[in-house]
Amino acid sequence: MKYKASCHCGKVSFEFEGEIAEALACNCSICQRKGSLLWFMPRSGMKLLTPEDAAATYTFNKHVIRHRFCPTCGIHPYGEGVDAQGNEMAAINIRCIDDIDLAAIPVRHFDGRSV
Repeated sequence: MKYKASCHCGKVSFEFEGEIAEALACNCSICQRKGSLLWFMPRSGMKLLTPEDAAATYTFNKHVIRHRFCPTCGIHPYGEGVDAQGNEMAAINIRCIDDIDLAAIPVRHFDGRSV
């Protein structure tokens, strides 16, 4: 299925294809505050519809995940990182996807505080 996602004001937008079978809710210090529901995919499958520099970047702790957010409206539509095998990955905040039924997506809880 093809999806389009964006921040609230639309300054950061992108599209991707995939089958969202479940989302991840993490309780680490940033995810808990943002309230993101994450779905992971290869970064190469995510196509930005706005310039790369439209999104600002925040890193913390080990500085391995680039939390991307809109500097205008503050929404965090995605993050970028590398998985254990060295593949570039995107963590899509499914709350930012247009026309998605969030209630239909099962949520798995992850204890990010313990990592």
